[in-house]
Amino acid sequence: MTKDDLTLHRNIGIMAHIDAGKTTTSERILFYTGLTHKIGETHDGTATMDWMAQEQERGITITSAATTTWWNYKDKKYKINLIDTPGHVDFTVEVERSLRILDGAVAAFCAVGGVEPQSETVWRQAEKYNVPRIGYVNKMDRSGANFFEVVRQIKDVLRSNPCPIQIPIGAEETFKGVVDLIEMKAVVWHDETMGAEYHIEEIPADLLDEAQEWRDKMLETCAEFDDVVMEKYFDDPDSITPDEIRAAIRKGTLEMKIYPIICGSSFKNKGVQTMLDAVCAFLPSPADTAEIEGTDPRNGKEVVRRPTVEDPLCALAFKIATDPYVGRLCYFRVYSGKLDAGSYVYNTRSEKKERISRIFQMHSNKQNPVETIAAGDIGAGVGFKDIRTGDTLCDEIHQITLESMDFPDPVIGISVEPKTQKDLDKLGMGLSKLAEEDPTFTVHTDEQSGQTVISGMGELHLEIIIDRLKREFKVECNQGRPQVAYKEAITKAVELREVYKKQTGGRGKFADIIVKIEPADADFEGSLQFVDIVKGGNIPKEYIPSVQKGFQMAMKNGVLAGYPMDTLKVTLIDGSYHPVDSDQLSFEVCAQIAYKNACAKAKPVLMEPIMKIEVVTPEESMGDVIGDLNKRRGQVEGMESSRTGARIVKAKVPLSEMFGYVTALRTISSGRATSSMEFSHYAEVSSALAKEVVAEAGGKVELL
Repeated sequence: MTKDDLTLHRNIGIMAHIDAGKTTTSERILFYTGLTHKIGETHDGTATMDWMAQEQERGITITSAATTTWWNYKDKKYKINLIDTPGHVDFTVEVERSLRILDGAVAAFCAVGGVEPQSETVWRQAEKYNVPRIGYVNKMDRSGANFFEVVRQIKDVLRSNPCPIQIPIGAEETFKGVVDLIEMKAVVWHDETMGAEYHIEEIPADLLDEAQEWRDKMLETCAEFDDVVMEKYFDDPDSITPDEIRAAIRKGTLEMKIYPIICGSSFKNKGVQTMLDAVCAFLPSPADTAEIEGTDPRNGKEVVRRPTVEDPLCALAFKIATDPYVGRLCYFRVYSGKLDAGSYVYNTRSEKKERISRIFQMHSNKQNPVETIAAGDIGAGVGFKDIRTGDTLCDEIHQITLESMDFPDPVIGISVEPKTQKDLDKLGMGLSKLAEEDPTFTVHTDEQSGQTVISGMGELHLEIIIDRLKREFKVECNQGRPQVAYKEAITKAVELREVYKKQTGGRGKFADIIVKIEPADADFEGSLQFVDIVKGGNIPKEYIPSVQKGFQMAMKNGVLAGYPMDTLKVTLIDGSYHPVDSDQLSFEVCAQIAYKNACAKAKPVLMEPIMKIEVVTPEESMGDVIGDLNKRRGQVEGMESSRTGARIVKAKVPLSEMFGYVTALRTISSGRATSSMEFSHYAEVSSALAKEVVAEAGGKVELL
């Protein structure tokens, strides 16, 4: 593969709020690029990219599906690796890991809803991974569609710099095409050919002034990124060529200073081809990334890889899936070098070599076998024995570890048990496979009750997991009521001396430490902030890591009700040791006892997850909706009017009060209100409520 081939590559994802039309847009892309010969629809359950039974039944995307297709633009054939991501906040991990390995993204917005809560979340995730994007305002055919209002919201709500390169011709039922501001021509689609054909014509006379106004704004934006355009813009704006405009917009997009905005109606087959043209014209290719940075695990030094086949292999595993026919399937993005079927790769986390027996180019849930996957490409492989999301695969001689991914902690748990004893092993196997696939899904056994507790990002997330256990692993389960993932924290500093002595004939155990524990510093990132100020070798250097390890392990169980403690600052001040009886284990155990005794005196508190909720409700139900949120200990933070006359209520509510909320909301509003919810932060629980939770969990320590 040459450098030229790489410039014709696009690794893109479609990201958006629920119901902004991501999967519908993906289906149209597959149809117009000739990959499918029939358009799949989410509402019929026939979408290619929504291949899971649960996705087809519910009409939502649960897992991100990848496919590869080709598109001709300006007489060149572009290869597009496309990932369709979910919009629901419960499956946010799918968006996170897709954005980590993509070069560019299409952010879809509903022309009626505009910038919605999950639009903000995915936009932030794309910022975090430095992913340039173009905006696609979809559903222009719907009642209440307003392209210019969405552009305003992208500017004000997302605090970004939108640059419309098209404006719509008509809106709602009269939407028939777009004005291309770069070429200053109108693009009109033919309904009778299902949008496969369109023709270019002159701009309608009644739109000419508006088109000129938006073109001037676009040229003004372009002038910031290109000196030639700037010169011509001041001297003779009409002399700026379309290619010069495209080059300037591309430069600004790659620097993430501007976001080209286009519009269409995927469901009505309008605007998809122009969107593919924009993807090829403005989004980056793997060659646009100068080099990938990582560290050498052997010495911690920084190493770089260029996106070429000549450099040593470097790939990132971003998704693990269990396929009924080929077994464990690992999706990876190759950043440099190439990966051949049957070759060995080195995993820097497990420090083992693995043989990849077969590799595939994916098309949704179908695998197309290939012999090699080269730099800049996305593929999947089978044959891994030990692989996890975020692992770096490389050449054993030229080792590199890429920055892994951060995943949010689960916020809700339920206990599960198999209906029959013979299902016990199947349940364990099914849960471990699902936990391997999804880093935000965890399984643990409750020490007190002995129950298996599964935790995830929300009720829908766990509902899908239980459904998959039933269908894919043939396990019927009973489930308990949802439990909130509380955490514990301390609120004051405590200094304490802990002496651990044990004499059991022969060699005993001895450790003596003086520690100060307190809440971690505000700017500290991580869990345990450990400070060692021991002077004069009162505790030998080799025992100090054991003290740190003891506290680290003890933090998994808080003193109130056994919930984990997220952050803690421990200062090891002084101590003593015995030349014969002291060892590493003694200091580790001593630290664990010190943790329990000190935390009990440090005014421990219980922390609960708070959710950010947005409810869109008709005016007449607004009072009832707010009253209900107040009853759930919610704090209403603001109310706005939407363009369609509905009211938008924004609030922060504890997760423990939100179980079954969707059903309650339907009752209050006669089914007319909708809500979306995402995790916001952890906050202290009031003492009266904390007492109840602690008593229920069988806590030992009295709340002060």
